[in-house]
Amino acid sequence: MFDKQLVCVTGLPRSGSTLLCQLLAHHPSLYCPGHTSPLLQMLLNLRQNAADNVILLAQMDQDPDGVHAQLLNSYKGLLAGWFEHIEEPAVVDKNRGWVAQMDLAAQLEPGCKMLVCVRDLGQIFGSIEAQHQKTLAMDFADHLADHSLFDRANRLFNKTGLVGLALNHFHHAQDLPQNLQQRLLIVVYEELIANPQAVLDRIWPFIGMQPIDIDFNNLNLLPPETDSHYRMKFRHTTYPKLRAAKPHAIPKRIEQELLTSYEWFYRIFYPEKLKGRD
Repeated sequence: MFDKQLVCVTGLPRSGSTLLCQLLAHHPSLYCPGHTSPLLQMLLNLRQNAADNVILLAQMDQDPDGVHAQLLNSYKGLLAGWFEHIEEPAVVDKNRGWVAQMDLAAQLEPGCKMLVCVRDLGQIFGSIEAQHQKTLAMDFADHLADHSLFDRANRLFNKTGLVGLALNHFHHAQDLPQNLQQRLLIVVYEELIANPQAVLDRIWPFIGMQPIDIDFNNLNLLPPETDSHYRMKFRHTTYPKLRAAKPHAIPKRIEQELLTSYEWFYRIFYPEKLKGRD
């Protein structure tokens, strides 16, 4: 069965998960390919198919606990097989969906940890919009290009939108039992850019790794993500040195809508943005 430490990199889109993986990949005891992994979706598909399998359901009538144990062992077998070729004692699996599957991850690998990337919501929208302006000849996978700027923001942040869905999953992660919440470490994008050493100094002991020195002006480049899957609208570029992030200018109306709609998020991570609103 699976005998490695599982580290899930998850969180909000455009929040530094690619950069975080680039830094984590420097550790010699950590396998970190850096690209989005299909593993979680395969596990969820197996679970959905099992719940719809009438023959399996009939077997559960006779031995529900035993069949459930078989299913869980099958999922663990997929996890083990996925990383069987890896020599490192710890592995990183990157997928935004992991934050909503903390309970499943803990059953598959009792020692698993999650690094959850967050960023100022206005800057997430600004980053998406900046990429859109560079690729106007291509539509988004969910056909957002035809909409106005304000409507595009609404659709991105609604409960089924690219950002809103991940944000909703993250919000509900706060309702998890304390033993599961303790497996989550929040990585704030702005802090990662401004003081990467301090962030890594928290990450290494959290995931059970010995600290290492990284030259942030001479970083190893990871193989590029397959960005055509995202219609080139969400580039995942890595650079040879850490770069200061240029702030994105977004319309005041959109910024105010985000501050109002997601006040809980700003109170936790960016309380300075709410000054004067109380």
